[in-house]
Amino acid sequence: MAKRATGIKEPVKAKASAPEKASAGTRSRSAPKQAAPTTRGAGKAQAKSGAKAAPKPAAAATVTLRHLAAGIVERHGLPKRQADTVLNEVFAQLVDHLKAGDRVRIGGLGILQVKDRPARMGRNPATGEAIQIGASRKIAFRAAKELKEAI
Repeated sequence: MAKRATGIKEPVKAKASAPEKASAGTRSRSAPKQAAPTTRGAGKAQAKSGAKAAPKPAAAATVTLRHLAAGIVERHGLPKRQADTVLNEVFAQLVDHLKAGDRVRIGGLGILQVKDRPARMGRNPATGEAIQIGASRKIAFRAAKELKEAI
């Protein structure tokens, strides 16, 4: 028995051959062929040159705290719970120092600091109307020379 996402159980049906499907009252339509989507203007250039479109680069992997903790477990043999605790505490301390307005320098990585942005005038792009943008704080990161050279 197979389960659907709705939780209703249905019996598994044996696959029918093509003549049985037609006699069972099901319609056999072939899907209409669709042209592959192209970028604007690329179709004419490709048709003339016969070249294929360049493949899209693969999306970069997202590394989470869980991945970092697993790396610490592998490299140093710490218990998983202890590695999670250490990482969470390190980031909690970073946040605390940044909230207090401190500048955080991490050797080999870079400098994190909070910068105050003053209030300024801006424009609503839809209407062109001038609007007041309030003052805010942002986190600035400046990469260390070692990090720049490593990448």
